[in-house]
Amino acid sequence: MRIALSLLRPSALLTSSIQPFPLITKTKTFTTPNPSPVRLPLHRLRFTTMASAYKPEAARVPAAVELPTPPVTKFMIALCQLSVTSDKPRNIQHARKAIEEAAGKGAQLIVLPEVWNSPYLSDSFPVYAEDIEAGGDAAPSFSMLSEAAKQLKVTIVGGSIPERCGDHLYNTCCVFGTDGQLMGKHRKIHLFDIDIPGKITFMESKTLTAGQTPTIVDTEVGRIGIGICYDIRFQELAMLYAARGAHLLCYPGAFNMTTGPLHWELLQRARAADNQLYVATCSPARDTSAGYIAWGHSTVVGPFGEVLATTEHEETIIVTEMDYSLLEQRRTHLPLGKQRRADLYQLVDVQRLSSQK
Repeated sequence: MRIALSLLRPSALLTSSIQPFPLITKTKTFTTPNPSPVRLPLHRLRFTTMASAYKPEAARVPAAVELPTPPVTKFMIALCQLSVTSDKPRNIQHARKAIEEAAGKGAQLIVLPEVWNSPYLSDSFPVYAEDIEAGGDAAPSFSMLSEAAKQLKVTIVGGSIPERCGDHLYNTCCVFGTDGQLMGKHRKIHLFDIDIPGKITFMESKTLTAGQTPTIVDTEVGRIGIGICYDIRFQELAMLYAARGAHLLCYPGAFNMTTGPLHWELLQRARAADNQLYVATCSPARDTSAGYIAWGHSTVVGPFGEVLATTEHEETIIVTEMDYSLLEQRRTHLPLGKQRRADLYQLVDVQRLSSQK
């Protein structure tokens, strides 16, 4: 994120006449005499000028795209909070049944959790990883998601699975259209490397490689920006997706018992409110016997930061409606996009900027 400061020359001054004003004390009220005109630096007064003078559109580089008209205004979204075991074939079959159940409840968009086909452990990632590019038997989880999307005519944000590509392993989310085709693939950009003494230590970077590309996908249920778990902590990514015209951000994630109670809902609501769009997160169900215990609480948040639907920690499927007409309504009521200060800060979308050269 690039911060741009714009300062006026100290010599730029403005003459201002100060009117009489009341002086309040504990016992009496006095009125000061009309003082002589004083000269104040212009930069002290420029905050009273119109917002348009700050060129809010220039706070996004390149300029933010207009919010596209979505293919649907209202639709149903399902979050499948799944239990995960060490039995990969069972996990795949279990996820397929959940997708079918969600579709049967009318969901047009179905979201799965982070790492739903494998235990969430560094030692497990290499064992459960799939070669997505090879497909077929080399990627049974990927193949199941593709087939389910096509058969059920639904859009699937396929949580995430460990992916093997050459000598590298990634934490990868695949998005499938209603024809079963892969529409987007997001490799987790920010790896989960934390050390909270006495609480939790986890280092994804011991086995995983960070992704290099933000992922935004035009689907039959709108433009979706994808992040995975720890990606939600970085507001710049959400801001970038909003500037690219996202209607919805999806974060498959598995927060833990330390950070989950404090930050999980807080971050979702912040990303939604700051960017005035929808946010959906999907966690694995909690298993207290697992090596890594997930917080659960899969959630859908509206563009005003309001929680529309959420779960507890048990395995479940929640289905709720999204109404994209609220996006313009919220942005009209609270016109943040027209009030940004390009003279003070800018968000630079490096990828988009490079593609324009």
